[in-house]
Amino acid sequence: MTSLAVSLRGPSYLRGSAPWRAAGYLAGGVLVGAPLLVTFVTLGVAGAVLSLVLVGLPLLALLALAGVPVGALERRRLRPVTGVAAPSPHRTPAEPGATAWLRLRLGEQATWRELAYAALLALVLWPLDLLVLLCTIGLAGAVAAAPVQLVSAGHDTRVVKLWLIDSYWQAGLCTVAGLALLAVLLYPLGAYAAARAALARLLLAPRETEEEARLAEVTRSRARLVAAFEAERRRIERDLHDGAQQRLVALTMSLGLARLDAPATGPLAERIAAAHDEAGHVLVELRELIHGIHPQVLADYGLAAALDDAADRSAVPVDTRIDLPRLPGPVESAAYFAVCEALANTAKHSGAGRVFLTARHERGRLVIDVQDDGGGGADPARGSGLTGLADRLAVLDGTLTIISPAGGPTALSLEIPCPAL
Repeated sequence: MTSLAVSLRGPSYLRGSAPWRAAGYLAGGVLVGAPLLVTFVTLGVAGAVLSLVLVGLPLLALLALAGVPVGALERRRLRPVTGVAAPSPHRTPAEPGATAWLRLRLGEQATWRELAYAALLALVLWPLDLLVLLCTIGLAGAVAAAPVQLVSAGHDTRVVKLWLIDSYWQAGLCTVAGLALLAVLLYPLGAYAAARAALARLLLAPRETEEEARLAEVTRSRARLVAAFEAERRRIERDLHDGAQQRLVALTMSLGLARLDAPATGPLAERIAAAHDEAGHVLVELRELIHGIHPQVLADYGLAAALDDAADRSAVPVDTRIDLPRLPGPVESAAYFAVCEALANTAKHSGAGRVFLTARHERGRLVIDVQDDGGGGADPARGSGLTGLADRLAVLDGTLTIISPAGGPTALSLEIPCPAL
Protein backbone atom coordinates (compact mmCIF):
# COMPACT_ATOMS: atom_id res chain seq x y z
CA MET A 1 0.00 0.00 0.00
CA THR A 2 1.47 3.35 -1.10
CA SER A 3 1.82 5.95 1.61
CA LEU A 4 -0.33 9.06 1.47
CA ALA A 5 2.67 11.39 1.22
CA VAL A 6 3.89 9.56 -1.90
CA SER A 7 0.41 9.46 -3.46
CA LEU A 8 0.02 13.24 -3.04
CA ARG A 9 3.04 13.82 -5.29
CA GLY A 10 1.67 11.57 -8.05
CA PRO A 11 -0.68 12.52 -10.89
CA SER A 12 -3.17 9.78 -10.05
CA TYR A 13 -3.91 10.94 -6.50
CA LEU A 14 -7.58 11.67 -7.14
CA ARG A 15 -8.11 8.43 -9.09
CA GLY A 16 -6.75 6.20 -6.32
CA SER A 17 -7.87 5.33 -2.83
CA ALA A 18 -5.52 7.78 -1.10
CA PRO A 19 -8.07 10.63 -0.57
CA TRP A 20 -10.58 8.28 0.98
CA ARG A 21 -7.94 6.63 3.15
CA ALA A 22 -7.06 10.12 4.40
CA ALA A 23 -10.71 10.90 5.09
CA GLY A 24 -11.17 7.57 6.88
CA TYR A 25 -8.08 8.22 9.00
CA LEU A 26 -9.42 11.60 10.12
CA ALA A 27 -12.90 10.20 10.76
CA GLY A 28 -11.31 7.49 12.88
CA GLY A 29 -9.50 10.21 14.84
CA VAL A 30 -12.86 11.79 15.66
CA LEU A 31 -14.34 8.44 16.71
CA VAL A 32 -11.36 7.76 19.01
CA GLY A 33 -10.77 11.28 20.32
CA ALA A 34 -14.31 12.22 21.39
CA PRO A 35 -14.86 9.20 23.68
CA LEU A 36 -11.29 9.61 24.91
CA LEU A 37 -12.05 13.16 26.05
CA VAL A 38 -15.05 11.89 28.02
CA THR A 39 -12.91 9.13 29.56
CA PHE A 40 -10.16 11.55 30.57
CA VAL A 41 -12.61 13.97 32.16
CA THR A 42 -14.41 11.17 34.01
CA LEU A 43 -11.24 9.50 35.33
CA GLY A 44 -9.60 12.82 36.15
CA VAL A 45 -12.53 14.19 38.12
CA ALA A 46 -13.23 10.89 39.89
CA GLY A 47 -9.58 10.39 40.72
CA ALA A 48 -9.15 13.93 42.02
CA VAL A 49 -12.23 13.66 44.24
CA LEU A 50 -11.51 10.17 45.56
CA SER A 51 -7.80 10.85 46.06
CA LEU A 52 -8.78 12.89 49.09
CA VAL A 53 -9.45 9.57 50.81
CA LEU A 54 -6.65 7.66 48.97
CA VAL A 55 -9.24 5.64 47.04
CA GLY A 56 -8.67 7.51 43.80
CA LEU A 57 -4.97 6.67 43.45
CA PRO A 58 -5.71 3.57 41.33
CA LEU A 59 -7.86 5.76 39.06
CA LEU A 60 -5.03 8.25 38.68
CA ALA A 61 -2.63 5.37 37.87
CA LEU A 62 -5.15 4.11 35.32
CA LEU A 63 -5.28 7.60 33.83
CA ALA A 64 -1.48 7.60 33.53
CA LEU A 65 -1.65 4.32 31.59
CA ALA A 66 -4.56 5.40 29.40
CA GLY A 67 -2.14 6.28 26.64
CA VAL A 68 -0.92 2.69 26.26
CA PRO A 69 -4.05 1.25 24.55
CA VAL A 70 -4.57 4.52 22.69
CA GLY A 71 -1.01 4.34 21.37
CA ALA A 72 -1.47 0.72 20.28
CA LEU A 73 -4.66 1.62 18.41
CA GLU A 74 -3.17 4.71 16.80
CA ARG A 75 -0.10 2.80 15.60
CA ARG A 76 -2.39 0.35 13.84
CA ARG A 77 -4.43 3.19 12.34
CA LEU A 78 -1.28 4.54 10.66
CA ARG A 79 -1.27 1.66 8.16
CA PRO A 80 -3.78 3.18 5.66
CA VAL A 81 -1.88 6.49 5.67
CA THR A 82 1.78 5.47 5.86
CA GLY A 83 1.52 2.02 4.31
CA VAL A 84 2.76 0.20 7.41
CA ALA A 85 1.77 0.12 11.05
CA ALA A 86 4.32 1.61 13.43
CA PRO A 87 6.10 -0.93 15.66
CA SER A 88 5.57 -0.87 19.40
CA PRO A 89 8.21 0.97 21.44
CA HIS A 90 7.51 -1.09 24.56
CA ARG A 91 9.78 -3.80 25.94
CA THR A 92 8.63 -7.19 27.16
CA PRO A 93 8.78 -7.58 30.96
CA ALA A 94 11.52 -9.89 32.17
CA GLU A 95 9.19 -11.37 34.78
CA PRO A 96 5.56 -12.51 34.50
CA GLY A 97 2.74 -10.82 36.35
CA ALA A 98 0.89 -7.53 36.40
CA THR A 99 3.28 -5.92 38.89
CA ALA A 100 6.31 -6.40 36.64
CA TRP A 101 4.34 -5.13 33.64
CA LEU A 102 3.14 -2.04 35.53
CA ARG A 103 6.61 -1.26 36.89
CA LEU A 104 8.14 -1.53 33.42
CA ARG A 105 5.47 0.57 31.72
CA LEU A 106 5.62 3.38 34.25
CA GLY A 107 9.39 3.53 33.84
CA GLU A 108 9.36 3.76 30.04
CA GLN A 109 9.51 7.07 28.19
CA ALA A 110 7.22 5.62 25.54
CA THR A 111 4.38 5.36 28.08
CA TRP A 112 4.52 9.06 28.85
CA ARG A 113 4.80 9.98 25.18
CA GLU A 114 1.67 7.92 24.56
CA LEU A 115 -0.09 9.70 27.41
CA ALA A 116 0.91 13.07 25.94
CA TYR A 117 -0.38 12.00 22.54
CA ALA A 118 -3.65 10.75 24.07
CA ALA A 119 -4.15 14.11 25.80
CA LEU A 120 -3.32 15.94 22.57
CA LEU A 121 -5.78 13.76 20.67
CA ALA A 122 -8.54 14.27 23.21
CA LEU A 123 -8.12 18.04 23.51
CA VAL A 124 -6.81 19.28 20.16
CA LEU A 125 -6.45 16.75 17.36
CA TRP A 126 -9.93 15.30 17.05
CA PRO A 127 -11.61 18.73 16.91
CA LEU A 128 -9.11 19.67 14.19
CA ASP A 129 -9.86 16.42 12.34
CA LEU A 130 -13.57 17.16 12.50
CA LEU A 131 -13.05 20.75 11.35
CA VAL A 132 -10.94 19.67 8.37
CA LEU A 133 -13.53 17.07 7.36
CA LEU A 134 -16.34 19.63 7.58
CA CYS A 135 -14.38 22.25 5.64
CA THR A 136 -13.48 19.85 2.82
CA ILE A 137 -15.82 16.93 2.30
CA GLY A 138 -18.68 18.50 4.27
CA LEU A 139 -18.53 21.82 2.41
CA ALA A 140 -18.12 20.28 -1.03
CA GLY A 141 -20.79 17.69 -0.28
CA ALA A 142 -23.26 20.37 0.84
CA VAL A 143 -22.73 22.32 -2.39
CA ALA A 144 -23.02 19.20 -4.54
CA ALA A 145 -26.24 18.18 -2.74
CA ALA A 146 -28.07 21.34 -3.81
CA PRO A 147 -30.68 19.43 -5.88
CA VAL A 148 -31.56 17.31 -2.87
CA GLN A 149 -31.90 20.42 -0.72
CA LEU A 150 -34.11 22.08 -3.34
CA VAL A 151 -36.40 19.04 -3.53
CA SER A 152 -36.64 18.92 0.25
CA ALA A 153 -37.43 22.65 0.54
CA GLY A 154 -40.02 22.57 -2.27
CA HIS A 155 -39.48 26.11 -3.68
CA ASP A 156 -36.06 27.61 -2.93
CA THR A 157 -33.14 27.01 -0.58
CA ARG A 158 -29.82 28.49 0.48
CA VAL A 159 -26.76 26.36 -0.21
CA VAL A 160 -24.47 26.36 2.84
CA LYS A 161 -26.54 29.32 4.07
CA LEU A 162 -24.99 31.60 1.44
CA TRP A 163 -26.43 31.23 -2.06
CA LEU A 164 -30.11 31.28 -2.77
CA ILE A 165 -31.21 28.91 -5.54
CA ASP A 166 -34.76 28.45 -6.80
CA SER A 167 -34.35 26.41 -10.00
CA TYR A 168 -33.02 23.02 -10.88
CA TRP A 169 -30.54 24.35 -13.42
CA GLN A 170 -28.95 26.40 -10.62
CA ALA A 171 -28.92 23.27 -8.43
CA GLY A 172 -27.21 21.36 -11.23
CA LEU A 173 -24.54 24.05 -11.51
CA CYS A 174 -24.03 23.77 -7.75
CA THR A 175 -23.55 20.01 -8.09
CA VAL A 176 -20.86 20.51 -10.74
CA ALA A 177 -19.23 23.22 -8.62
CA GLY A 178 -19.38 21.01 -5.54
CA LEU A 179 -17.67 18.12 -7.32
CA ALA A 180 -14.97 20.46 -8.65
CA LEU A 181 -14.54 21.95 -5.20
CA LEU A 182 -14.22 18.46 -3.74
CA ALA A 183 -11.47 17.58 -6.22
CA VAL A 184 -9.57 20.70 -5.17
CA LEU A 185 -10.11 20.31 -1.41
CA LEU A 186 -9.05 16.64 -1.36
CA TYR A 187 -5.44 17.80 -1.73
CA PRO A 188 -5.30 19.88 1.49
CA LEU A 189 -7.27 17.09 3.16
CA GLY A 190 -4.57 14.58 2.21
CA ALA A 191 -1.76 16.95 3.19
CA TYR A 192 -3.30 17.48 6.63
CA ALA A 193 -3.82 13.73 7.12
CA ALA A 194 -0.19 13.04 6.14
CA ALA A 195 1.07 15.69 8.59
CA ARG A 196 -1.26 14.34 11.27
CA ALA A 197 0.08 10.80 10.75
CA ALA A 198 3.69 12.06 10.84
CA LEU A 199 3.00 13.67 14.23
CA ALA A 200 1.46 10.45 15.53
CA ARG A 201 4.42 8.41 14.30
CA LEU A 202 6.86 10.87 15.88
CA LEU A 203 5.27 10.42 19.30
CA LEU A 204 4.23 6.76 19.15
CA ALA A 205 6.91 4.95 17.14
CA PRO A 206 10.13 3.75 18.81
CA ARG A 207 13.00 6.20 19.05
CA GLU A 208 16.40 5.17 17.73
CA THR A 209 17.71 4.48 21.23
CA GLU A 210 14.67 2.32 21.97
CA GLU A 211 15.19 0.35 18.75
CA GLU A 212 18.83 -0.19 19.69
CA ALA A 213 17.81 -1.36 23.15
CA ARG A 214 15.26 -3.77 21.65
CA LEU A 215 17.84 -5.18 19.23
CA ALA A 216 20.34 -5.56 22.05
CA GLU A 217 17.76 -7.39 24.14
CA VAL A 218 16.90 -9.70 21.23
CA THR A 219 20.59 -10.44 20.72
CA ARG A 220 21.07 -11.20 24.42
CA SER A 221 17.98 -13.40 24.39
CA ARG A 222 19.24 -15.38 21.40
CA ALA A 223 22.65 -15.71 23.01
CA ARG A 224 21.00 -17.08 26.16
CA LEU A 225 19.12 -19.60 24.04
CA VAL A 226 22.35 -20.71 22.38
CA ALA A 227 24.05 -21.01 25.77
CA ALA A 228 21.14 -23.07 27.09
CA PHE A 229 21.27 -25.26 23.98
CA GLU A 230 24.99 -25.84 24.47
CA ALA A 231 24.45 -26.70 28.13
CA GLU A 232 21.77 -29.21 27.14
CA ARG A 233 24.07 -30.77 24.53
CA ARG A 234 26.78 -31.21 27.14
CA ARG A 235 24.31 -32.71 29.61
CA ILE A 236 23.15 -35.24 27.02
CA GLU A 237 26.76 -36.04 26.15
CA ARG A 238 27.62 -36.51 29.81
CA ASP A 239 24.59 -38.70 30.47
CA LEU A 240 25.34 -40.89 27.46
CA HIS A 241 29.02 -41.10 28.37
CA ASP A 242 28.48 -41.91 32.04
CA GLY A 243 25.27 -43.92 31.67
CA ALA A 244 24.45 -45.71 28.44
CA GLN A 245 28.05 -46.08 27.29
CA GLN A 246 29.16 -47.65 30.59
CA ARG A 247 26.26 -50.09 30.48
CA LEU A 248 27.16 -51.06 26.92
CA VAL A 249 30.79 -51.57 27.92
CA ALA A 250 29.66 -53.82 30.79
CA LEU A 251 27.34 -55.72 28.43
CA THR A 252 30.12 -56.19 25.90
CA MET A 253 32.46 -57.51 28.60
CA SER A 254 29.78 -59.88 29.93
CA LEU A 255 29.13 -61.24 26.45
CA GLY A 256 32.86 -61.62 25.92
CA LEU A 257 33.21 -63.64 29.14
CA ALA A 258 30.16 -65.71 28.20
CA ARG A 259 31.73 -66.34 24.82
CA LEU A 260 34.85 -67.70 26.53
CA ASP A 261 32.84 -69.96 28.82
CA ALA A 262 30.49 -71.24 26.10
CA PRO A 263 31.31 -74.23 23.89
CA ALA A 264 33.56 -73.40 20.98
CA THR A 265 31.01 -74.56 18.43
CA GLY A 266 27.27 -74.94 18.25
CA PRO A 267 24.19 -72.73 18.00
CA LEU A 268 24.75 -71.19 21.46
CA ALA A 269 28.29 -70.12 20.61
CA GLU A 270 27.13 -68.56 17.34
CA ARG A 271 24.36 -66.56 19.04
CA ILE A 272 26.67 -65.32 21.80
CA ALA A 273 29.30 -64.35 19.21
CA ALA A 274 26.69 -62.49 17.13
CA ALA A 275 25.39 -60.66 20.23
CA HIS A 276 28.95 -59.78 21.26
CA ASP A 277 29.76 -58.36 17.83
CA GLU A 278 26.49 -56.42 17.68
CA ALA A 279 27.14 -54.92 21.12
CA GLY A 280 30.56 -53.84 19.91
CA HIS A 281 29.07 -52.12 16.84
CA VAL A 282 26.48 -50.35 18.99
CA LEU A 283 29.23 -49.16 21.34
CA VAL A 284 31.23 -47.76 18.42
CA GLU A 285 28.16 -45.96 17.04
CA LEU A 286 27.34 -44.55 20.49
CA ARG A 287 30.89 -43.23 20.88
CA GLU A 288 30.63 -41.54 17.47
CA LEU A 289 27.29 -40.06 18.48
CA ILE A 290 28.74 -38.73 21.72
CA HIS A 291 31.66 -37.26 19.83
CA GLY A 292 29.26 -35.55 17.43
CA ILE A 293 27.21 -34.04 20.23
CA HIS A 294 30.15 -32.31 21.86
CA PRO A 295 33.65 -33.70 21.36
CA GLN A 296 35.66 -33.97 24.53
CA VAL A 297 38.75 -32.57 22.81
CA LEU A 298 36.85 -29.32 22.18
CA ALA A 299 35.94 -28.94 25.84
CA ASP A 300 39.39 -29.95 27.15
CA TYR A 301 41.83 -28.44 24.66
CA GLY A 302 39.92 -25.84 22.68
CA LEU A 303 39.05 -25.11 19.08
CA ALA A 304 42.57 -25.53 17.64
CA ALA A 305 42.90 -29.12 18.83
CA ALA A 306 39.30 -29.90 17.85
CA LEU A 307 39.87 -28.62 14.30
CA ASP A 308 43.02 -30.73 14.01
CA ASP A 309 41.02 -33.73 15.17
CA ALA A 310 38.25 -32.99 12.64
CA ALA A 311 40.84 -32.68 9.87
CA ASP A 312 42.38 -36.06 10.82
CA ARG A 313 38.96 -37.73 10.68
CA SER A 314 37.95 -36.12 7.38
CA ALA A 315 37.37 -38.43 4.41
CA VAL A 316 39.19 -35.88 2.21
CA PRO A 317 42.82 -35.02 3.09
CA VAL A 318 43.02 -31.65 4.84
CA ASP A 319 45.97 -29.25 4.95
CA THR A 320 45.71 -27.15 8.11
CA ARG A 321 47.20 -23.88 9.23
CA ILE A 322 45.72 -23.12 12.64
CA ASP A 323 46.90 -20.48 15.10
CA LEU A 324 44.24 -19.96 17.77
CA PRO A 325 44.07 -19.11 21.47
CA ARG A 326 41.26 -20.34 23.68
CA LEU A 327 38.00 -18.60 22.83
CA PRO A 328 34.57 -18.37 24.53
CA GLY A 329 32.74 -21.69 24.61
CA PRO A 330 29.77 -20.75 22.35
CA VAL A 331 32.16 -19.36 19.74
CA GLU A 332 34.35 -22.48 19.73
CA SER A 333 31.33 -24.76 19.50
CA ALA A 334 29.65 -22.85 16.65
CA ALA A 335 32.89 -22.60 14.65
CA TYR A 336 33.72 -26.28 15.18
CA PHE A 337 30.37 -27.55 13.94
CA ALA A 338 30.46 -25.18 10.96
CA VAL A 339 33.84 -26.59 9.91
CA CYS A 340 32.65 -30.17 10.45
CA GLU A 341 29.60 -29.51 8.27
CA ALA A 342 31.82 -27.98 5.58
CA LEU A 343 34.14 -30.99 5.59
CA ALA A 344 31.20 -33.39 5.46
CA ASN A 345 29.68 -31.52 2.50
CA THR A 346 33.03 -31.55 0.74
CA ALA A 347 33.33 -35.32 1.10
CA LYS A 348 29.74 -35.91 -0.10
CA HIS A 349 29.30 -33.50 -2.96
CA SER A 350 32.42 -31.73 -4.20
CA GLY A 351 34.58 -34.53 -5.60
CA ALA A 352 37.57 -32.67 -4.16
CA GLY A 353 40.93 -34.31 -3.65
CA ARG A 354 42.18 -31.93 -0.98
CA VAL A 355 40.89 -29.31 1.46
CA PHE A 356 42.76 -26.31 2.83
CA LEU A 357 41.78 -25.16 6.32
CA THR A 358 43.11 -21.98 7.93
CA ALA A 359 42.02 -20.53 11.27
CA ARG A 360 43.29 -17.45 13.06
CA HIS A 361 42.27 -14.83 15.60
CA GLU A 362 43.05 -11.27 14.59
CA ARG A 363 41.76 -7.84 15.56
CA GLY A 364 39.22 -9.34 17.95
CA ARG A 365 37.70 -11.71 15.38
CA LEU A 366 37.86 -15.44 14.74
CA VAL A 367 38.42 -16.03 11.01
CA ILE A 368 38.22 -19.52 9.50
CA ASP A 369 38.56 -20.32 5.78
CA VAL A 370 37.79 -23.74 4.27
CA GLN A 371 38.58 -24.20 0.56
CA ASP A 372 38.58 -27.31 -1.59
CA ASP A 373 39.72 -28.10 -5.14
CA GLY A 374 36.43 -29.69 -6.17
CA GLY A 375 33.95 -28.93 -8.91
CA GLY A 376 32.05 -26.16 -7.12
CA GLY A 377 28.47 -25.31 -7.97
CA ALA A 378 27.24 -25.50 -4.36
CA ASP A 379 24.08 -23.47 -3.74
CA PRO A 380 23.13 -22.94 -0.07
CA ALA A 381 19.69 -21.71 -1.16
CA ARG A 382 18.79 -25.25 -2.24
CA GLY A 383 19.01 -26.42 1.36
CA SER A 384 22.07 -27.25 3.40
CA GLY A 385 23.10 -27.81 6.97
CA LEU A 386 25.19 -24.68 6.55
CA THR A 387 22.00 -22.59 6.45
CA GLY A 388 21.19 -23.52 10.05
CA LEU A 389 24.81 -22.94 11.03
CA ALA A 390 24.69 -19.48 9.45
CA ASP A 391 21.68 -18.68 11.63
CA ARG A 392 23.56 -19.97 14.64
CA LEU A 393 26.58 -17.80 13.83
CA ALA A 394 24.27 -14.80 13.42
CA VAL A 395 23.33 -15.13 17.09
CA LEU A 396 26.99 -14.44 17.88
CA ASP A 397 27.08 -11.55 15.36
CA GLY A 398 29.05 -13.85 13.09
CA THR A 399 28.84 -14.25 9.32
CA LEU A 400 29.13 -17.28 7.06
CA THR A 401 30.07 -16.72 3.40
CA ILE A 402 30.09 -19.40 0.70
CA ILE A 403 31.57 -18.83 -2.77
CA SER A 404 31.19 -21.79 -5.12
CA PRO A 405 31.24 -20.99 -8.84
CA ALA A 406 30.61 -23.75 -11.37
CA GLY A 407 33.88 -25.53 -11.97
CA GLY A 408 35.18 -24.70 -8.52
CA PRO A 409 36.70 -24.11 -6.17
CA THR A 410 34.33 -23.87 -3.21
CA ALA A 411 35.40 -21.50 -0.45
CA LEU A 412 33.71 -21.11 2.93
CA SER A 413 34.63 -18.27 5.24
CA LEU A 414 33.28 -17.57 8.70
CA GLU A 415 33.95 -14.65 11.02
CA ILE A 416 32.85 -14.24 14.62
CA PRO A 417 33.75 -11.23 16.76
CA CYS A 418 35.10 -12.51 20.09
CA PRO A 419 37.85 -11.84 22.63
CA ALA A 420 40.69 -14.25 23.28
CA LEU A 421 40.69 -15.85 26.73
